[in-house]
Amino acid sequence: MSDPQLKEVVRIMALDQALSSPFGEGWETLVALAASDGSASHPMCLRLASPTALARDVADAIHALCMLHGRHPGVLDHAMTRNALPALAGWFEAAVDGFATERALLARLAAAVGPLPSTPHQAESEATILAQRHALDTLAQSDRSGCAIGASVALVIDWASIRLVLDAAAERLGIEQRPPALPIDSESATIVAATAERPAAERAMAFGAQQVLAQHRGLWDLLEARASARTNG
Repeated sequence: MSDPQLKEVVRIMALDQALSSPFGEGWETLVALAASDGSASHPMCLRLASPTALARDVADAIHALCMLHGRHPGVLDHAMTRNALPALAGWFEAAVDGFATERALLARLAAAVGPLPSTPHQAESEATILAQRHALDTLAQSDRSGCAIGASVALVIDWASIRLVLDAAAERLGIEQRPPALPIDSESATIVAATAERPAAERAMAFGAQQVLAQHRGLWDLLEARASARTNG
């Protein structure tokens, strides 16, 4: 199956999941956004999750993901600090603890995968990723009610696709990994439903989610461009 065909299959499956979800419209919206605008449908993410991915492209992706999500505090840490809703505290605690494990996995992979591959315009690429990280941190610290929650839930949803890339890299490098300990869908859907009771917060939540997904797609776009530059440079 070609990359475009696989992309379409993944997108349709995710949309079917959203439409059949019993968790409410707010959750359905976020899942549908992740399916259409997130990592699951990006060709570069799919390519890097394949065992046939070039080692230099995998190394580039691991280091880029470390720059974007490997530092503390991150999106979930910032959002938990700003959270003012007691009903969401348990979800944030679980998400922060779970993502600490993901951050540790990123660090192990970065140490094992070797240095960044030589790529034209490295400084510009690093500046782009740092700008993306700043954008994510800003979303997670937004005073707009619902925005940080949407950003946090979108990260948890989209991480399932990103984790496929990490799992493929770990298998290639002989690193043992465990399933992610992030909140499951029903837990995330519960806090989405609680937030979506206010229309303004529901809109802000969708905005936060869209922006996180846009930053992730931007990262895959960058990695795709860098892979092309290494091949054709």
